[in-house]
Amino acid sequence: MAILGAINPMLSVGLDGDNAWRLADYVKRGGYTALRRILEEKLPQEYVINEVKKSVLRGRGGAGFPTGLKWSFMPRSFPGDKYVVCNSDEGEPGTFKDRDILRYDPHSVIEGMAIAGFAMGAGRGYNYIHGEVWEIYERFEEALDEARAAGLLGKDILGSGFNFDLFAHHGYGAYICGEETALLESIEGKKGQPRFKPPFPASFGLYGKPTTINNTETFASIPYIINLGGEHYLEAGKANNGGTKLFSVSGHVNRPGNYEIPLGTPFATLLDMAGGMRGGRQLKGCIPGGSSSPVVPAATMMDCTMDYDSISKAGSMLGSGAVIVMDETTCMVKALERLSFFYYEESCGQCTPCREGTNWLYKIVHRIEHGQGRADDLDLLASVTTNIMGRTICALGDAASMPVQSFIKHYRDEFAYHIEHKKCLVPVDVQRAGSGFFTATV
Repeated sequence: MAILGAINPMLSVGLDGDNAWRLADYVKRGGYTALRRILEEKLPQEYVINEVKKSVLRGRGGAGFPTGLKWSFMPRSFPGDKYVVCNSDEGEPGTFKDRDILRYDPHSVIEGMAIAGFAMGAGRGYNYIHGEVWEIYERFEEALDEARAAGLLGKDILGSGFNFDLFAHHGYGAYICGEETALLESIEGKKGQPRFKPPFPASFGLYGKPTTINNTETFASIPYIINLGGEHYLEAGKANNGGTKLFSVSGHVNRPGNYEIPLGTPFATLLDMAGGMRGGRQLKGCIPGGSSSPVVPAATMMDCTMDYDSISKAGSMLGSGAVIVMDETTCMVKALERLSFFYYEESCGQCTPCREGTNWLYKIVHRIEHGQGRADDLDLLASVTTNIMGRTICALGDAASMPVQSFIKHYRDEFAYHIEHKKCLVPVDVQRAGSGFFTATV
């Protein structure tokens, strides 16, 4: 996998040498300069938050909420404990960028979280790392040890009087723990199930205290913003879409991997960076933001730029930045069957519409794919998704429903063919020639 880090040096990975992730290498690249400057120049908390606001950094985990605004919600005058939490529970199918940041550049996340702790007056942070990447957890623990030994974490950091410590928390491999309140429940040692909101974490978060939760890539961007200024970061992207973004490109491309590009870059450019379509085949559709985002047909996708607003206008979401590319050999019914099974398996079961609805969705799509579809199945799928969306505590129900709605909307002919002819519109030998959608996905 390849990441291009020329634009944002703090996210540069794939560097020379096996020890490029170590503290010494990070410092050579300007690491911890931002934290030192803040503490040595005694910059006010408001200055740091305003720079993040100027950058128009939007959350890189999926929702795209403005980071600086989110930080401003934290009650900085609160007298008790406050927490900063990093969501590294990367469980969205098709997404694999955060684990590479932690693998190759963990100190950028540590520095970003320390700066966030300073800006919001928090004395402790946790990085919740996905349970199926144990080696990444171990590496982050080593990086934490390096930072503590260098006086960059703990009490009286760099002699400034600022106290902030940071801990890694190993997750349990449950997709639902990527939801911020379920993640907090898991850190507290409880079953990872979402909480009702309000109250929101900024007022009642970890252990009932004010808490701010951001994504791994979001924190890794913070040192760069402070070093070069929020306005400079914004200029690297486009209006309302500040800076660069890592995209995890997988599927039917020649070079699957992580690619860092300015927000607003044409999708066609990103596709070229990933080596173009494998085997010279034609693009059929693309899921631009992870499996929970609606699929976009080829013609529409080729007109898109990779930013929150353009993808939204195309009827989908930028989400986590997982770009799943599907060529003409893909059976869209089979692809949706696999996605629906994932959400059925990962529902925590707390909400009846999600617990029962995701089961129904999978069973209906499964029978269509296996030649047992009924004439009213497409209308039934539409009815079930309508009765799930907006009726659950968290967004997993919506995440399961939106792919179903979009696949049927854009590829209805394939579903109708399955139901009428009891077989796939895309011949089996053609599917095999393309090696199949899911075998090609990273």
